[in-house]
Amino acid sequence: MIDFSVEPEFQEKLDWMNRFVRDECETMDLLFPGAGTMYDMSNTKARAHLEPLRDQVKAKGLWACHLGPHLGGPGYGQVKLALMNEILGRSSWAPTVFGTAAPDTGNSEILAMFGTEEQKAKYLQPLLDGKICSAFSMTEPQGGADPTHFTCAARRDGDEWVISGEKWFISNARYAAFHIVMAVTNPDNAPHERMSMFIVDAQTPGIEIIRNCAVFGEPVEDGSHAYIRYNDVRVPLDAMLGEPGGGFRVAQARLGGGRIHHAMRTVGRCQRAIDMMKERAVSRQTRGRKLGDHQFVQGAIADSVIQLEQFRLLVLKAAWMIDEVEAGRLPHGAARQHIAMCKVATEAVMHDIIGRAVRLHGSLGLTEETWLAQFWAGVQSLAFADGPTDTHRSQLARNLLRDVTPVEGHFPSDHTPTRLAEALRRYPDAR
Repeated sequence: MIDFSVEPEFQEKLDWMNRFVRDECETMDLLFPGAGTMYDMSNTKARAHLEPLRDQVKAKGLWACHLGPHLGGPGYGQVKLALMNEILGRSSWAPTVFGTAAPDTGNSEILAMFGTEEQKAKYLQPLLDGKICSAFSMTEPQGGADPTHFTCAARRDGDEWVISGEKWFISNARYAAFHIVMAVTNPDNAPHERMSMFIVDAQTPGIEIIRNCAVFGEPVEDGSHAYIRYNDVRVPLDAMLGEPGGGFRVAQARLGGGRIHHAMRTVGRCQRAIDMMKERAVSRQTRGRKLGDHQFVQGAIADSVIQLEQFRLLVLKAAWMIDEVEAGRLPHGAARQHIAMCKVATEAVMHDIIGRAVRLHGSLGLTEETWLAQFWAGVQSLAFADGPTDTHRSQLARNLLRDVTPVEGHFPSDHTPTRLAEALRRYPDAR
């Protein structure tokens, strides 16, 4: 039986989070805007405002709740994380305040699984403490997110690996203390066994940030997605995370969680948009009636509420399945297709609901005087986060078709004349 209920004590935590995010985290969004501001450790004013808020979160036992007990987290499981992330999704700063900001969450998991004790002390613990941030250096200019076309390579030279090549759209590299880099080490292997993963300190000689790219109207100087060239960057042999040729498997270990957490936060973001739509509908008039009295507006609100409720149930089911897999009650990989469904649906839900909210607010919805324009622009960015949506749509369909048996003959198995003939053969007295 699928059960999304939580105990009263945890519900009290959710209620506190809801108030705290609205009162404090959304205030941080207003005081310190900008896509990369929450990762900029040199912004002393923002960090000074941030730390007391983090102290409150830690005092409530809500810091870095994505982590299991072995990493100092509470081990809440994905259903509870879904309910928490719905609240965090309302605010850009909230994940940073609560210690769950990407890409640091996934990178911390990689370091926990594959890092040496020295690397954990130098990078993992400060990352978990929120003292540094990191970058995940995977995608490339010519290959995009398809690792079978990557050319950035690492060759062994004595007791070092030498990394050479370019990476594209690497979020927060300008602020990162270290990069986790995917590079080709075994070019003769099968396509998904050619790459390995490395931890590279950001101060290592040879790392060149060619430029930081801004997206969708951001000021160019605020761009936080780097175009990077690694010019014979040398790292020790133990900088490899996992086995040679195992980089794709390491990447998949972190990306699955990222996809479901993006979906969880989307629920909260879309609910905030619906709240704005409803308020607008009863507050403004046109043609002598409130906006909410017009059928087009009523339809937009109703469609948004229904769409979000469907999506929320999909996300919660995927979260429940992940918990069941980890508890051993479902087989390994059982949640994979539902995670892919969430990834595909996330873009569509945000596109539709926030788009309706923008239109309902008219010209105001296009301005920076509400958060709608910023989040609307972010819809397309979300379509590429943790892999292009169309790739997951295609993979999902291939998986669904894999075990379907082709029908023999000219007609489908659910062909009425054929089935009727079979029914009459079994029950000749029926006619």
